[in-house]
Amino acid sequence: MARKIIVIGAGPGGMAAALQLAGKGYDVHVYEKQKYIGGRNSSFEMNGFTFDLGPTFLSMVHLAEEIFEESGKYLYDYLDLKEIDDMYELIFDDKSLHMTRDPEEMKRRIEAFAPGDGKGYMAFIKDTEKKMERLTPILQNRMDRFRHYLSWRVLRAIPKLTLTKSLYDVLSKYFHDERVKLAFTFQSKYLGMSPWECPGAFSILSYMEHAYGVYHPIGGVNQLPKAMAKAFEELGGTIHLGQGVDKLILDGRKVKGVKLQSGEEVPADEVVINGDFGHAVTNLVEEGSLKKYAREKLDRKKFSCSTFMIYLGVDKKFDLPHHTILFSEDYKKYVEEITKSYSLPEDLSIYVQNASVTDPTLAPEGKSALYILAPVPSNMSAIDWDKEKGAFRDLMLKTLHERTEFKDLEMHIEEERILTPKDWENEIFVYKGATFNLAHNLTQMMVLRPHNEFEELDHAWLVGGGTHPGSGLPTILESARITANMIHEKHGGKTVTYKSGKRMGKAL
Repeated sequence: MARKIIVIGAGPGGMAAALQLAGKGYDVHVYEKQKYIGGRNSSFEMNGFTFDLGPTFLSMVHLAEEIFEESGKYLYDYLDLKEIDDMYELIFDDKSLHMTRDPEEMKRRIEAFAPGDGKGYMAFIKDTEKKMERLTPILQNRMDRFRHYLSWRVLRAIPKLTLTKSLYDVLSKYFHDERVKLAFTFQSKYLGMSPWECPGAFSILSYMEHAYGVYHPIGGVNQLPKAMAKAFEELGGTIHLGQGVDKLILDGRKVKGVKLQSGEEVPADEVVINGDFGHAVTNLVEEGSLKKYAREKLDRKKFSCSTFMIYLGVDKKFDLPHHTILFSEDYKKYVEEITKSYSLPEDLSIYVQNASVTDPTLAPEGKSALYILAPVPSNMSAIDWDKEKGAFRDLMLKTLHERTEFKDLEMHIEEERILTPKDWENEIFVYKGATFNLAHNLTQMMVLRPHNEFEELDHAWLVGGGTHPGSGLPTILESARITANMIHEKHGGKTVTYKSGKRMGKAL
């Protein structure tokens, strides 16, 4: 009889792990508290408008290809992808820069934007390609013993990690214009860190987009976990929606199964936790069962920022880029406000997804589904979002009207939904509303991050942004592959390793 594995949570990490384990012949059951697939990577509808709840960028598609292939499936039987040729528009005080992964065209655009920096772009891509090559084995393998720092893959990567330099310092080697530096560092705030403090190794974040492209699945990025769920069920896996897990069943430190919120107890040989890490470890076990990640210690950890979300169904089409990022006038101050002082910013940075320009399935004809996001402090702050919600929403729309071509949005709104950091915590079960999970400072990376084989309990495993290798869809998929492989190896199986990192198929 096949060993039984329970996966808690149907987010992208949980579904990727479940798919791989089902493909290896295990009896896999996914329990999801919500009545939908995807977690933060899910979707919702409002009167004909469809929105991604969370992630809207899909890059490094080869990881999804490999996960499907390892499970005996073909990604493009389940997903229709379009590459966004102009990946995103970056708007600064006086001008904007459209990013593309065509290296010669990108060099030309940067040179026109900031004379002298085009050459630096080519050097950045060349050097970071080598860094990515050295870092990939670390991102694809377990890192849960200090002796792993002495492995050849880590020793070989150390010279490329630039751990003694900040991301900003690394980018300053290649670019002189402050705006161009920000164009390659802004992703760091989603790791919960300022580019002036974030380890230089994370220059790979912008490189990933420039090397592998940015894609949109028709129907939204939410289609990725839904595709994995469909393939998983075809392999005999079972998904239990609307059946939340109340507690892990423990015998000492050994996990024996789960107790559902209905009161039913379900035994299992192994339990994989895909719920938000902070929420899971403070809710799935009784108080006092954990030492390293007890609530008082967890609260001393560094978490990412949160996000204030506005989802708008509007009665007009905007012939504007699929992705737009507006930078605050004093970006360094803004990042410090959302990651260090936990104060409510007034000079905003805002991201807008105008996906209807690419995908007509998301809105009725002649209309648009707009996704508007402002990074804000997590609930480690004392911000009263019930009080501030209306004014902050108005400030976001006013800022867009004054500094972008998304004009007069108030006049065109048909449907609207807002999510504050408080809502992320209370409705989506995100610890402290930190939508990008644990930060990635040096004390919370690799061996010092919660392990894929959870170190405090036996037969308990982690996938998702709260474990190695970190947050973001590509690394979440890698976490699922690492965990699935470790479980399979534990039970005598063999795993497949991909070395190229550039296997792309139909998406191109």
